[in-house]
Amino acid sequence: MDIVLIGLLGGLITGISPCILPVLPVIFLTAGAQPAAPGKAPEVIPAKRSRPFWIIAGLVLSFSVVTLLGSVLLGLLNIPQSAIRWAGVAVLLIIGVGMLFPGFEQLLEKPFQRLPRRKVGEGGNGFGMGLALGTVFVPCAGPVLGAIIVAGATGQIGIETVLLTFSFAIGVALPLLVFALAGSKVAQRIRGFRKRERTLRIVGGVALIALAVGLAFNVPQALQRLLPDYTAGIQKDLAESDAGKSALNLGGLVTDENRDLDKCANDADELASCGKAPSIKGIDNWLNTEGGEALDLDELQGEVVLIDFWAYSCINCQRSIPHVVAWDEAYGDKGLKVIGVHSPEYAFEKEQSNVEAGIKDFGIEYAVAMDNNLSTWTNYRNRYWPAHYLIDAEGTVRHISFGEGNYDTTEKLMRELLEDANPDEELPAETNISDATPEVGSTSPETFLGSSKDRNFAGPGDYRAGEGEYEFPKDQKQDTFALDGKWTIETQYVTPTDDSEANIRLDYRGQEVRAVIAGSGTIEVAVEGGGTRSIEIDGTPRSYRVVEADDPAEGTLDVQVPQGVQVYSFTFG
Repeated sequence: MDIVLIGLLGGLITGISPCILPVLPVIFLTAGAQPAAPGKAPEVIPAKRSRPFWIIAGLVLSFSVVTLLGSVLLGLLNIPQSAIRWAGVAVLLIIGVGMLFPGFEQLLEKPFQRLPRRKVGEGGNGFGMGLALGTVFVPCAGPVLGAIIVAGATGQIGIETVLLTFSFAIGVALPLLVFALAGSKVAQRIRGFRKRERTLRIVGGVALIALAVGLAFNVPQALQRLLPDYTAGIQKDLAESDAGKSALNLGGLVTDENRDLDKCANDADELASCGKAPSIKGIDNWLNTEGGEALDLDELQGEVVLIDFWAYSCINCQRSIPHVVAWDEAYGDKGLKVIGVHSPEYAFEKEQSNVEAGIKDFGIEYAVAMDNNLSTWTNYRNRYWPAHYLIDAEGTVRHISFGEGNYDTTEKLMRELLEDANPDEELPAETNISDATPEVGSTSPETFLGSSKDRNFAGPGDYRAGEGEYEFPKDQKQDTFALDGKWTIETQYVTPTDDSEANIRLDYRGQEVRAVIAGSGTIEVAVEGGGTRSIEIDGTPRSYRVVEADDPAEGTLDVQVPQGVQVYSFTFG
């Protein structure tokens, strides 16, 4: 079965990647050391030969369950998404302290002494520690894991998703099992020489405590950023193989509802027949509809429908939206129904007031569905901002266009569908909105400043969550950013720690450079070889232009940021 094979291969590739380095020492050292039995000396406890297998089995089980069901369960209970991770960190810390101090361990076990134990303490099998490791184990998010996470986050969990998840987890676990078995063998040799386990328990306990503390301060992520991911190319080849495309396809798992979307080639210049349009589902709120009522595609048959996936702070969408607005104005009374599916990339893009402000800024009058959980995004197997889906009057998808550009073709095919649906309707002239799509590779890539997405930090030093003091590098590479001063790095943005001077420097390419900023204050912008300007920031996150048309199209940009202002990202066009 392709889906099992892809899961196993994806897991194996991840299992030999730099992402698993943080847990390797713990698995190696603890595979031969376990908690002591209450009231017994730790040096006389034999380690079970099956212990490595139980540790890895616990990791596979908890990792699979947390990945698939964690977001769904936490959402139902209104518990923060990080709760499971912190619980796992706490358990690892407690186990580590117990391995160092048997008295503490016995104290923890007192409440359970009346329960049937089957000699739980005598040669513990390590399954509990494996369960804790699985809650904190976060491997590289390659295409296989990405598909699993999207399915779990949106509740789209079927038999194929479960098979993919467990096969991926087993694939990851196989290299880890090799290290666990090696650690067990080493431990047996140590016992053969010393007839003691105390030293091994201490080393294993220290390793567990170090991992727990490191996870609390995001040290593993910083370590992973320092190492090149030598498996990235293999992951890409796997995803682009025929079997990979069949098992994973676009952004989500294939279902009966979206299976035929494969029949539409991206940006094709002729209409195709790509199956009935998947439903619009899981929408939090509808905007620009009468009374906030939901739209149903089945009730729109007879009209040509354009579905536009977008996010209000995405610069690619900002360049695309004028075309969509123009189409709505030109053909809205000629049989075209435009639906904007707002699929957030940032947490702040889930706020209705922010989306409403974006709708107003762009002059959008057509219906907008707030797809905060990416349910409709996943149902269409989408993975691009923007993305356009043309649906004919009978409800069949006829054309798909991913990303910017190709507007002339989309409009031409749109007009064909409108003429087919209403042959007697006279259409207006084509809109002829100028295409502002930049050439591929001609601009800097989108730059995120939050700790969860930073990719092109110029240094020096590490870039990690929390408070820190930074300085500009002596030489800064093209398409990178750097900080100077005291900054607090949050998951999605950066903000000055105090009222001392704090600056951001970009080495950019792009005639239009915009920044997503929130808070209250005045930023000072200086473009090398260009102008200087002050920009007032006030309110929720929105996009501000920081490089104007008369500034150089590439060079260095310095932004002085006051306390109370949060900077999320820079985009380039």
